[in-house]
Amino acid sequence: MAAGLLFKVVGFCVWALLWLGGSATVSTTTTAFAGGEAVVVDARSAVGVTDDDFVCATLDWWPPDKCDYGTCSWGHATLLNMNLSNKILLNAVKAFSPLKLRLGGSLQDMLIYDTGDSGQPCTPFTKNTSAMFGFSQGCLPLHRWDELNAFFQKSGARIIFGLNALNGRVPMPDGSLGGPWNYTNAVSFIHYTVNKGYDIHGWELGNELSGSGVGARIDADQYAADVIALKHIIDSSYEGKPSKPLVLAPGGFFDAAWFTELVSKTKPNQMDVITHHIYNLGPGVDDHLIEKILDPSYLDGEASTFSNLQGILKAAGTSAVAWVGEAGGAYNSGHHLVTDAFVFSFWYLDQLGMSSKYDTKSYCRQTLVGGNYGLLNTTTFEPNPDYYSALLWHRLMGNMVLSTTFNGTNKIRAYAHCARDSQGITLLLINLNGNNTNHIYITSEGAQTQSARKESRRFGHIPVVGEAADLTREEYHLTPKDGNLQSQQVLLNGNVLATDANGDIPKLEPVQVQGTQPITVGPYSIVFAHIPSFYAPACR
Repeated sequence: MAAGLLFKVVGFCVWALLWLGGSATVSTTTTAFAGGEAVVVDARSAVGVTDDDFVCATLDWWPPDKCDYGTCSWGHATLLNMNLSNKILLNAVKAFSPLKLRLGGSLQDMLIYDTGDSGQPCTPFTKNTSAMFGFSQGCLPLHRWDELNAFFQKSGARIIFGLNALNGRVPMPDGSLGGPWNYTNAVSFIHYTVNKGYDIHGWELGNELSGSGVGARIDADQYAADVIALKHIIDSSYEGKPSKPLVLAPGGFFDAAWFTELVSKTKPNQMDVITHHIYNLGPGVDDHLIEKILDPSYLDGEASTFSNLQGILKAAGTSAVAWVGEAGGAYNSGHHLVTDAFVFSFWYLDQLGMSSKYDTKSYCRQTLVGGNYGLLNTTTFEPNPDYYSALLWHRLMGNMVLSTTFNGTNKIRAYAHCARDSQGITLLLINLNGNNTNHIYITSEGAQTQSARKESRRFGHIPVVGEAADLTREEYHLTPKDGNLQSQQVLLNGNVLATDANGDIPKLEPVQVQGTQPITVGPYSIVFAHIPSFYAPACR
């Protein structure tokens, strides 16, 4: 009882300081005597701005006999074979309104389009151990492209298409592939797409050909020339249209020197988006993936990539922005019961939070469905835990990113954004510790309460504790079923999330909490807290 009263008094002190101080700094020491830990949010200005459709997912080309470490995890869950009439799949995409989808992956640079100009039969990918990635050249039949676009239109998806960048290349003495891109087949495919009225948000050139490459590589100088060629193709193909798709490249792993040259030779506006891939956890066969995911210092290691890329863009004076074009965490299809289980939301949400702090505009998760890292189950399309993490982020975290620090253990990861389509802010808290429950207060630099915003006078009615207690926030607590980090079922505020008999995505309902109370973050849990009474100048 006494402790509860103390929490209320402390909460009121924080509230009153926010109200009285206006844009002044609110000290975290306000809560220290209560034994509380504090998140400090700098509400004065945004440190980054994301796209409204920041959350993105990928769809790949792998055939069912794509196997890694003796496991074949792709099934019929890719662009050429997935069941587009599945209700859960449709509803899962529609729930985002819109979900950005990047169509591509390793085999995209071995894919031809059946437009009649290639002079080759339209045959599927087949096993060939001597070919790159172990498969022969494949083909996208136009009737399948029509089916895919019918699904995209029905689901409201926003499409990025990855083009084959290896057509026309010849081996070079240094081991790279050289010569200009032969874009004949790509142009006819783009023209077919335009003539059919299919809405494409962006065209991306190539997959993992940057730097030392994966399977093949192309020098940055040649790649820049090819990107400029694609830009001219897009400008010509969409001439007279109300809008033109984005031009994206290179869809590869970050290499500072290579990326610097590409940006320099395509500035100021020949390339709209520079895309990079992230598989920082290593191979899917690694038995230490969970240890890495729960290690704050390991998670922090990726910050340098985001920071360095932003530095390159700012120094170059280019209009290009950064996206993560593909991120599965663990390469070679991920790891069952890790990258498709609850524990992976720690890595995934931390990546979303960290990348957005460095002005990354969009983050594409490998995959929507397919492999062992899908947001949806490869066979049933039932959402895995990360799907709900992604959906909560999309609905709660706005595009204005606020600087956020936590004064306690490094096992708590904290991120804050202006709330999406609502007042106040949304705070994301991730507890990587399985033993401790944290009671966390939020303080600020530069925040104002609702009363301070409405009142023109610096001092006016100061609410009593009972009135302050009427200020509430909405909390969404995610925990694994039965406390098992490797569970593929997630609880929201104690209730299992699952689709219903009609394949509908469940409602994501918050719990209402008094604003004077600390945010309770349980062991191995994730909390989104929407705080509507937190008025940040950055969010106006």
